[in-house]
Amino acid sequence: MSFVNRLAVALTAAVAATAATSVAAQNVKIGIVAFISGPAAAPFGVPAKNAADFVIDELNAGRGPAPYDKKGFGGATIETVVVDEAGSTTTQVTEFRNLVQRHNVDLVIGYISSGNCLAIAPVAEELKKFTNFFDCGTPRIFEDGSYKYVFRTSPTATMDSVGAALYVKDARANIKSIAGLNQNYAWGQDSWGDFELAMKVLVPNLEVKTSQMPKLFAGQYNAEISALLGAKADVIHSSFWDGDLEALILQGGPRGLMKSSLTILTTGETAMHKLGAQIPDGTVLGARGPFGPYAPDNAYNKWFSSGFEKRFSAPPNYASYQMAQAILGVKLAWEKAQAGGKRPSNEQVGAALENMTFEGPGGTVRMAIGKGHQAIMETAYGTTRLVNGKLTLVNVKRYPAEKVNPPEGVKSADWIKNGFKQN
Repeated sequence: MSFVNRLAVALTAAVAATAATSVAAQNVKIGIVAFISGPAAAPFGVPAKNAADFVIDELNAGRGPAPYDKKGFGGATIETVVVDEAGSTTTQVTEFRNLVQRHNVDLVIGYISSGNCLAIAPVAEELKKFTNFFDCGTPRIFEDGSYKYVFRTSPTATMDSVGAALYVKDARANIKSIAGLNQNYAWGQDSWGDFELAMKVLVPNLEVKTSQMPKLFAGQYNAEISALLGAKADVIHSSFWDGDLEALILQGGPRGLMKSSLTILTTGETAMHKLGAQIPDGTVLGARGPFGPYAPDNAYNKWFSSGFEKRFSAPPNYASYQMAQAILGVKLAWEKAQAGGKRPSNEQVGAALENMTFEGPGGTVRMAIGKGHQAIMETAYGTTRLVNGKLTLVNVKRYPAEKVNPPEGVKSADWIKNGFKQN
């Protein structure tokens, strides 16, 4: 090879190396949104933010398990702008616009409230900003709309409700009646609606004794508890979460609510560590998927759960798991879109995440519905038993993703009414 040719090769390599270094050197700025204050913070929002802090620090140090072991996002250091989700949906829309237009974030990962997700989705589309909802459960987002820039790497409330119905049907023979206590907004309405429909499919001639729908974060539920006790239903369903869930346990437990009827708390896992001694034996707890006590024994869970607990002196709850897998899924999509060495656009990251399957601390995540924008996973439920002062879960049952989630293009309510049939 001539000197000129050798020089040309060297220059080409130097330019490529400089370009790669430039791509890696430019930080990736992520907007992280969760409840940092208010009644939803302590049991849910703060554990989610803690998960973001832990996972991002690990990724920036290159300590994630393969295939998450490359530094940051494709070699670029991750930095965050944290927004408190407390406040009205109008406030959250304003804060989202600030993240995009003032802070110039590359993408957004966040939102616990279903109401906030419903409000943010069209704004994310308008601003063409890649947004991954890490938790909010309403299935309406992708059943009632179609988005290019909006994703959700956690399952919907449909999975929780169908899994709950299957579990209580197996756990108690000859169920004749049900009752509900759910918050009067998208999450609570959808959760109860799907559970009621699923139970009516599983138990023909089922009687609905009462459906109590108090205001979100009302705090006092003595009237609703009295109504449930008076109804004497075989099964009580509640999708209460955060402060409302804690209030239900503290107010309903002493009055014998969970003893009088088989009670299933679809988000109950978030309270099991703090209020374990107050949750009566025989209560059914969900974790919105295979998270927390239901998480698999894989390398990702060992890394995440042990590292999280060591850092924060508390085990991660399902909110923590959902945040962790949201970040990991986006990291894989970013690096797949960056395969050519160039910093990816929001459109390229979205295209990479569509229909992706990846593994995380909660197991397999499949972006299988919502035109590849909505995840499905397996789920699990178990029954509480206090052993030597520690809450344990017995009679744990797992339900495959395809058994508790509708197929692509089918609305949850229609799928349940038709007997959970897959295409």
